Amino acid sequence: MQPHYQGLIRRYRDRLPVSAATPVISLNEGNTPLVELQNLPRRLGRSVRILCKFEGLNPTGSFKDRGMTMAVSKAVEAGARAIICASTGNTSAAAAAYAARAGISCFVLIPEGKIALGKLSQAMMHGATVIQIRGNFDDGMRLVQEAAKHLPLTLVNSINPFRLQGQKTIAFEVVEALGEAPDYHVLPVGNAGNISAHWIGYSEAAGLVSGSCNHCGGACPYLAPALCKRRPVLIGVQAAGAAPFLRGAMVDNPETVATAIRIGHPVSWDLAWAAKNESGGWFSEATDAEILAAQKLLAETEGIFCEPASAVSIAGLLKAFERGVIGDGSVIVCTLTGHGLKDPDTAISQSSAPFLVDATGSAIEALIKEHLPR
Repeated sequence: MQPHYQGLIRRYRDRLPVSAATPVISLNEGNTPLVELQNLPRRLGRSVRILCKFEGLNPTGSFKDRGMTMAVSKAVEAGARAIICASTGNTSAAAAAYAARAGISCFVLIPEGKIALGKLSQAMMHGATVIQIRGNFDDGMRLVQEAAKHLPLTLVNSINPFRLQGQKTIAFEVVEALGEAPDYHVLPVGNAGNISAHWIGYSEAAGLVSGSCNHCGGACPYLAPALCKRRPVLIGVQAAGAAPFLRGAMVDNPETVATAIRIGHPVSWDLAWAAKNESGGWFSEATDAEILAAQKLLAETEGIFCEPASAVSIAGLLKAFERGVIGDGSVIVCTLTGHGLKDPDTAISQSSAPFLVDATGSAIEALIKEHLPR
């Protein structure tokens, strides 16, 4: 009998910096669907393949689980009894869940009033010590870095290199599903760890790097044979109100409805620029109105419900089509980083209110007839 899937560390053990001594802290993350869009390309009149890597179907509902399984496993291997992170929501949810799984403590710093309730509820239910600060994510990031220097805590934000090692597995899964790397890969950019991780993954999949774990200082024993022959062009998309890569400088007071990428001082600044430049790609931005429109468009045309930060990928792709920089025949993958249920309030606020009618057959029939397709 074929064993059931048991998470990305066991699946990609030969491509990750783990050993027999590494305890695997897993919730069977990874192995997310690569969904090919059927209706949207036709609606746009484009002869392209668009596929969405739906990371919202990870155990805690976002791609953060990929990095957290590695970060927490390595923390436990090193003897850690507590982890800490700053978060706009998804990192705190993943950190809290994996800490609970490992039986260790978790501390999360979040901006007061700046986190979607779906994400806050996850961290609270998993038993994390949630600390709200009168400041933004960037303030929180500074504070957790300081705390990790002076207290027995392991920092599990994406500045932790093991986070990127877990997140790079998105690229492996895409290549395995398609048989080759796509022509373009579009993804949201906030703290910029994910675009960096994608590029690490595609580079390793193409056999173009000699080391992968940032710790070996040379040839890395964790590097496995090539999976593909080329790497994609990366398109990193930011919210216009939180777009330091578009401004060419850090943004002190970022604001956007896409709370997961409301970050003005990304810690993976240099790595993200390298990924963009080496791939021949570019950074793009989308307004809040464009982000919400893309979220609704994807939900209504394809049945995929992602959070606003994920919809940035679709908004950026639509802009690329408008500019004419992606040609017909291209294969494009968009990473959708989190599930729409992470932020139900934003979804409800842009949708039509439910109808209220009397509980009679005639009332129901009249309403349905009024709204049947003509």
